[in-house]
Amino acid sequence: MKKAIIIGAGIAGIALSIRLKRKGYDVEVFESNSFPGGKLSSFNLGPYRFDAGPSLLTMPHFIDELFSLFNEDPKSYFSYKKKDISCKYFWEDGTKLTAYSEKEKFANEVEKKLGVKSKKLLKYLKKAEKKYDLTKTIFLEKSLNKLSTFLTMDTLKSILSLHLFQIGKPLNDVNEEELGEPHLVQLFNRFATYNGSSPYKTPGMMTLIQHLEQEYGTFVARNGMVDIANSLFKLAKKKGVTFNFNNNVTKIILSNNKAVGVEINKKKYYSDIVISNMDVVPTYNKLLNGQPSPKKILNQERSSSAIIFYWGVKKEFKNLDLHNILFSDNYKEEFDSIFEKKEIHNDPTIYINITSKEISGDAPLNCENWFVMINAPNNSGQDWEYITNELRKNVINKINRVLKTDIKQYIEKEKIYTPINLENNTQSYLGSLYGSSSNNKMSAFLRHPNFSNDILNLYFCGGSVHPGGGIPLCLLSAKIVSNLIK
Repeated sequence: MKKAIIIGAGIAGIALSIRLKRKGYDVEVFESNSFPGGKLSSFNLGPYRFDAGPSLLTMPHFIDELFSLFNEDPKSYFSYKKKDISCKYFWEDGTKLTAYSEKEKFANEVEKKLGVKSKKLLKYLKKAEKKYDLTKTIFLEKSLNKLSTFLTMDTLKSILSLHLFQIGKPLNDVNEEELGEPHLVQLFNRFATYNGSSPYKTPGMMTLIQHLEQEYGTFVARNGMVDIANSLFKLAKKKGVTFNFNNNVTKIILSNNKAVGVEINKKKYYSDIVISNMDVVPTYNKLLNGQPSPKKILNQERSSSAIIFYWGVKKEFKNLDLHNILFSDNYKEEFDSIFEKKEIHNDPTIYINITSKEISGDAPLNCENWFVMINAPNNSGQDWEYITNELRKNVINKINRVLKTDIKQYIEKEKIYTPINLENNTQSYLGSLYGSSSNNKMSAFLRHPNFSNDILNLYFCGGSVHPGGGIPLCLLSAKIVSNLIK
């Protein structure tokens, strides 16, 4: 039986271990943390439970698919339900909007609250759907670095529809032209942050991201987001994957320009193939030290990071839902601060995730667990202690203004997470959430491929390589790698 070694038990690493096991490989996973899931982990602050990382569940069929490979019932491992409300939006001028999962219902709400004809919005969403349908097999389901990907009818269709993609315009310009109304433009500009980019730089092609949320909806995992990692880990172990925690890989062993294993504390483990689910930059800098690296790819602008306040709040807020956004008054300035000045704007957009709205055990009775996230620049040596202290004041003041409350008196538990914590805990280079940003119209082609051009039997999966960051794309990266391996 051929052997595969996977470095990192993040969600892509676990998914790939399942796929390779299905292909008949003996699979061993080495993870530096003491738990599976990478960013998909959880913790408790007294009686409050928090998902530490990703808080949005979309396209859960990609998770179900992994159980189906072994004819297992996904529901016996992982349970979720679709949300009627995707998100609640709040602006400083008093405007409020509920984004419903059902497309027509959402369009009617937009017409009622913002005065934009539902027909106009549905046309916009239809165009986003076309972009997705024309590009998904090329950009999301196959390696962009194999000639065979481009020798298909799908590619020909895409080339003939190139004008639809709006690659030459920033997302904001597309949204202003096609939607017009400032609140709605800002709402759809927000989707650039789903891959850590700026709507004023990322190409108009990115309207396809909002199509995914609008078309497939948002979901809630009944046992929290961490259950995605836990259930897939359980499946992988049941099928015979070996996991080694608290094992920090220090080197990828090469022989005759082939990856033949890994080294941990001077002990060598050999295999037929090696896959890194670690961020691609430290993979080269630490594990392939001395080997030529693709400098142009590795030196791309990194995505944004985040500062997260985890608050145990001893009050219920009936006007909030699972996902909530309090928008900045000046979005352009906010993104200029993040990407140009490498600082946080004094009026940041605030995302509040409250899983206790759906999972009663996540907070005590009449209390809530607030995951309060603010987009931040990646780590380039800023004084994060000072930044965090100032940000906390600004965030509290903004929440008080918009929600007409005094939130400070209700916070009884707190933990703060900065880009440095993200970098140290997950080895995400510079603390970036999604690897490289998509602020370049060629960024999709500049992501590191899922295999090495120079070293045989070396592959890459996860959010720092093709097709990108976020749970669905990480799961797709595992599928792409599995298809590349014979």
